[in-house]
Amino acid sequence: MTAPPRAATSSLSLLFVVIAVSISISSSLLRFKPQNSPTLNVNLPPNSSGSETNRQNYVVRFVEYRRAEELREYLKSSVRSDGWDWIERNNPAKKYPTDFGLVWIEESSRETVVSEIGSLGMVKDVNADVRYGRGLLAEGKRDKVGAFVDGEKRPGKILTAMSFSEADGDAFYSAASNYSVSWRRRLMSQRSQVTSMFGAESLWEKGYAGAKVKMAIFDTGIRADHPHFRNIKERTNWTNEDTLNDNLGHGTFVAGVIAGVDAECLGFAPDTEIYAFRVFTDAQVSYTSWFLDAFNYAIATNMDVLNLSIGGPDYLDLPFVEKVWEITANNIIMVSAIGNDGPLYGTLNNPADQSDVIGVGGIDYSDHIASFSSRGMSTWEMPHGYGRVKPDVVAYGRDIMGSKISTGCKSLSGTSVASPVVAGMVCLLVSVIPVSNRKDILNPASMKQALVEGAAKLSGPNMYEQGAGRVDLLESYEILKSYQPRASIFPSTLDYTDCPYSWPFCRQPLYAGAMPVIFNATILNGMGVIGYVESPPTWDPSDDVGNLLSIHFTYSEVIWPWTGYLALHMQIKEEGAQFSGEIGGNVTLRVYSPPALGETDTRISTCVLQLKLNIVPTPPRSKRVLWDQFHSIKYPPGYIPRDSLDVRNDILDWHGDHLHTNFHIMFNMLRDAGYYVETLGSPFTCFDALRYGTLLLVDLEEEYFQEEIEKLRDDVLNSGLGLVVFSEWYNVDTMVKMRFFDDNTRSWWTPVTGGANVPALNDLLAPFGIAFGDKILNGDFSINGEHSRYASGTNIVRFPRGGYVHKFPFMDSSESGATQNVLRTPEMTTADSPILGLVEVGEGRVVVYGDSNCLDSSHMVTNCYWLLRKILEFTGGNIKDPVLFSNSVKQSSPLHIAENQLPSRRTDVNFSTYSSVVGKELMCGSDSVFEIWGTKGYSSQVRGTNRRLPGYSVVDLDRGLNSTADTSNSKRTKLSVESRSDPLGYLGLFYGDEVSQNG
Repeated sequence: MTAPPRAATSSLSLLFVVIAVSISISSSLLRFKPQNSPTLNVNLPPNSSGSETNRQNYVVRFVEYRRAEELREYLKSSVRSDGWDWIERNNPAKKYPTDFGLVWIEESSRETVVSEIGSLGMVKDVNADVRYGRGLLAEGKRDKVGAFVDGEKRPGKILTAMSFSEADGDAFYSAASNYSVSWRRRLMSQRSQVTSMFGAESLWEKGYAGAKVKMAIFDTGIRADHPHFRNIKERTNWTNEDTLNDNLGHGTFVAGVIAGVDAECLGFAPDTEIYAFRVFTDAQVSYTSWFLDAFNYAIATNMDVLNLSIGGPDYLDLPFVEKVWEITANNIIMVSAIGNDGPLYGTLNNPADQSDVIGVGGIDYSDHIASFSSRGMSTWEMPHGYGRVKPDVVAYGRDIMGSKISTGCKSLSGTSVASPVVAGMVCLLVSVIPVSNRKDILNPASMKQALVEGAAKLSGPNMYEQGAGRVDLLESYEILKSYQPRASIFPSTLDYTDCPYSWPFCRQPLYAGAMPVIFNATILNGMGVIGYVESPPTWDPSDDVGNLLSIHFTYSEVIWPWTGYLALHMQIKEEGAQFSGEIGGNVTLRVYSPPALGETDTRISTCVLQLKLNIVPTPPRSKRVLWDQFHSIKYPPGYIPRDSLDVRNDILDWHGDHLHTNFHIMFNMLRDAGYYVETLGSPFTCFDALRYGTLLLVDLEEEYFQEEIEKLRDDVLNSGLGLVVFSEWYNVDTMVKMRFFDDNTRSWWTPVTGGANVPALNDLLAPFGIAFGDKILNGDFSINGEHSRYASGTNIVRFPRGGYVHKFPFMDSSESGATQNVLRTPEMTTADSPILGLVEVGEGRVVVYGDSNCLDSSHMVTNCYWLLRKILEFTGGNIKDPVLFSNSVKQSSPLHIAENQLPSRRTDVNFSTYSSVVGKELMCGSDSVFEIWGTKGYSSQVRGTNRRLPGYSVVDLDRGLNSTADTSNSKRTKLSVESRSDPLGYLGLFYGDEVSQNG
């Protein structure tokens, strides 16, 4: 007998209060506007006819649950405009109250109707009905797996790679990464059951096998009479196809790993009650509205565990994300695959990247991270913060045995195989707790605590590859046996001496005068769905030396659902400029939750995060590099195109463009070369140029405040700052050609900018007489025996006399260049294109290069780390490589083109939608040094100003970069303080609070 609906109950009333408290700000931050958001794929009504091709479907979300007919009548009676109608949804959720409706709206009436519906008191928001399309691996279609194939978008929501790979072949292939890896296949007879490798038999022998656990499998369905399952309780269909069966094999395989009984491919919890939610069609397509109905039904029917082996990069699909929050808030433990876009970093898939979801990565039988398993960190927080640790755990995901569609077993690989491995363990662990008090103990937080605290940390991978490590079923069982509700922090330790696990932190010690190092940990609250931080966190050093560390905290004031965040912003005080050694101690946080049912006392728990940090004296200026993160824009929410146009199956720039995501190999190289690399997540007015040898700008899409342009000019000319720019292609004609018509939204998706925002970079470089052009150049070249590939880079069209410019004969593949190539006769030669320029300007030095592909791990052909090292030697230390500074490349006259020939901005794109600059106020965020949080930062430098900085002797700018002199007339840079506030960035907007703890 099905459980009564939860819709109109007091628990839901509490839920809505919680949602109002926790995400009212995030809704305004993340809400989609269908008229301009390129990430929304709108479906037509099922079985729509040709006469309805100008209609689009929208999800109307309401502020409370009501019967669908009540909501329909509410809209019918309240909306006066024509050109829309309610769409009836005939599925099992129809008998329960709902919090949304599906309507079609004619394109000609869209703005009017959306505005009118959105203004109604009971309406939360109106969003396009996003279509999900997943590329499952099928025989003969191994390469048709991503959202884009050969540059063309496939139908459906943008997802990143195949869900799993048949192990019958020799390689696992990810279209997103263009990465293929071969492995030696194990003979079937040599394979161990995955259940045995985790010791499931020990729990079976104790009588635990998943009994009375309701497992929701959101997938492609399952056949009713499948011989591998003893307990299929219900099959529901949420698609527009009239079948409950699995015709693809994905849902059946997942169910088999969880609860199969066949001796050849045993599942973990054979007594588990299987509820098969068919949310994907045979064409591997789904819609947000189908998911929302299915999620609501899972809540109404009291599911215990839910497995979702899908994912994609769009964490701004707000209706979907918020419904996942609601799922977990209703005490359903969700397990999801982290993604198959490895070995690239910054490739976590949603919803597995959400802190309330158990995100699972994959390993092989040798305990190595599987090449296909996506890597962290999370990228929600960028560019203004730092990502969270994900995955949560890893499990075997290569050559795993599971059930075929009708009978028999097969072997598959992928993180969507590893996900049901963990989901099966979760079902088994749930069954350990008696039904009578199961819900009192088990919840998404307590289960995650048991998994991460019981996991075995692997010796090779770092925390953003393995999370807590390989799941350990029996250790987690021991934790749950005696579990008492509590809060905890994950990871519970940050140890700079534990390398490589603590990468990237262990790769670069702390020192005075640096940008804050941010560590973003997750708060797990097993005491209740909602919790609060009782008082500001405290830093308790283990000895007096620890007082040299100053920590500011940003954190979740409201912890909901079940989880929150704690970010440490760490700086060494100026008096520690010459200190070398270790600092240890604990960060302590007290969390409380309301009393549980039947209790009278508030639940309180103390959480501890242990720190062990390495400190070094402040490095010399020449060895300090500042990486500009603030001016990076990524997908989502905009159509930010890829940097290398040769990559046809991954057209979006979505990996974060961070030192610790797709530039992580470059970061390691710079550390190996003795450089100290810091991250700037705020405007250029928020750093002190006298601290740094080089400002490094790579693949940037953002605009610049006028104050930034003016300050950078003075920083270079008067303060001796080195400036290095790695640009990218920018060609308006090519951008127009790259647009595509999306069959779901019935609208054109157009790139917001090129690979880089060249017009903005040209404004920044104008004071130095430098500008990039709009060619798209490709070709191989070598400098002094070092070979490199120029992949969709741009050309230099302005450069001052006396500088050094390197030119090579590349082909121009831009739209205008392609036309010229067609007209080219055999006797014509390809003109040399300037791509690298180096020049001394005032007290500083500037280097520009037209391509970033050789630094970006995402689609790198060849690296140019050798070139970057030589460039930094010049910009930071004025060391001139004889080849780069050969007289043969010195400019006797300037490169110059007219202003009207420079690349221009697009006038048909509302850039302010995606920008942190256009229409915004300049402000220094919590990633800046503590002294300027909430201010406009430092004013422009004045030539000749002397200032003493921690760890440095006084620099007299009038005497040159390397001169020093003693002076007592030391001045600090002027600080603008007229607009002090609490700029917490993305995470602060979610939960909003910051305090300081100076130790």
